[in-house]
Amino acid sequence: MKKEFSFENNFMKMLEFKENYLCLNKNVFESGDYKIVPIRYKDRLDIMKWRNEQIYHLRQDKPLKIEDQENYFKSIVNKLFDQERPNQILFSFLKNDICIGYGGLVHINWIDKNAEISFIMKTDLEKDFFSEIWLNYLHLIEGVAFETLKLHKIFTYAFDLRPHLYDIFLEANFNEEARLLEHCLFENNFIDVVIHSKINLKK
Repeated sequence: MKKEFSFENNFMKMLEFKENYLCLNKNVFESGDYKIVPIRYKDRLDIMKWRNEQIYHLRQDKPLKIEDQENYFKSIVNKLFDQERPNQILFSFLKNDICIGYGGLVHINWIDKNAEISFIMKTDLEKDFFSEIWLNYLHLIEGVAFETLKLHKIFTYAFDLRPHLYDIFLEANFNEEARLLEHCLFENNFIDVVIHSKINLKK
């Protein structure tokens, strides 16, 4: 019997030996019930759904379609695993081995040893678990940045739309470094961008 073609099975064969990042000597980071693992192809549609639901606070100008997401994983994400100095390192964020978010280190500057933190969680969890999830994620991604990659600095770049997020950054010992006044156009109004940062003191 002829085996039915499956795009997902075919693509997973491409990723068979790409479950770990070449640039990391440790790929799984855990803390209690939470962990981050190299971004998984099987989480792609959940990630697309969350991004589209939360497009208002992302640097994304239109809703993603399935073909957009497939192409992104095939042409962009797939190549990150083999690079010694990728410009981003992405993770699936799990609680009890169930994906509830994704993020990573993006716009990595390997010369100056800094990177921006990116993160988005499952939309339904924001109301009751926003602080808990963000704090656990920040703890884990800091381990990647400071302990494994030995970066000097990590920072966040946020549209001034969710001020409750800033209290979480401060609790995690980030400092407000800059406020870019009226930096982005949102619903016909110019809004600020707020940058929080943290220096690696463990070196």
